[in-house]
Amino acid sequence: MQTLESCGHDVVVSDLYEMNFKPVATGEDFTERRFPDALQYDREQKQSSQRRTFTPDIQAEIDKLLACDLLILQFPLWWFSVPAIMKGWIDRVFVNGTVYGAGGMRFDNGGLKGRKAMLAFTTGCFPGMMDADGLLGQRDVILWHLQHGTFGYGGLQVLQPFVGFSIQYTDEAQRHACLDAYEKRLRQIEQEEVMPSHPMSDFDADWRLKPGIVPRTAGHRRTPGQG
Repeated sequence: MQTLESCGHDVVVSDLYEMNFKPVATGEDFTERRFPDALQYDREQKQSSQRRTFTPDIQAEIDKLLACDLLILQFPLWWFSVPAIMKGWIDRVFVNGTVYGAGGMRFDNGGLKGRKAMLAFTTGCFPGMMDADGLLGQRDVILWHLQHGTFGYGGLQVLQPFVGFSIQYTDEAQRHACLDAYEKRLRQIEQEEVMPSHPMSDFDADWRLKPGIVPRTAGHRRTPGQG
């Protein structure tokens, strides 16, 4: 916060634990229900996007999301993903009808297009464990569901993640070095290139990469015999 504010940015923080944010998606998330007899959560989200009938805790987070130029999710990596409370934030705030939805509202036409996002997380593993031949697998493959399936799907352009490796095995000097590296990264964040992605136009009517399109993300590849 201090670094970004010193660079002239407005910073808004949602501290989910401090807020006691409710991570569980339920029918009580809507002040009106379209389908009161059986919860169809994504369809209720769509109606609430149109009628602004989310509960105040959800609407407040949606408003923050739509107001931002850069979204940073900061967390300790937990079972190859975000902790449960942050997953619940994604489920309840990345809503149908606003972030994604009908009319091809996804990826480069997603509701959050024009904005950027990045992951900033700590982990107990060592850097080599997230190499392509590492025990856990290549970093961007591990993060695919977040960087492509959440950020990308909603229209966000994705910046390279910031990782604080093996934090519990470091001393105070190493932790300060990690913070210094993060500060340096944030001071240059506006000049960073976004990660490669594929626009919807790269895919054919069968939702496959068109012939001649070279895969350029961690999750896309061609099998033998494909063009």
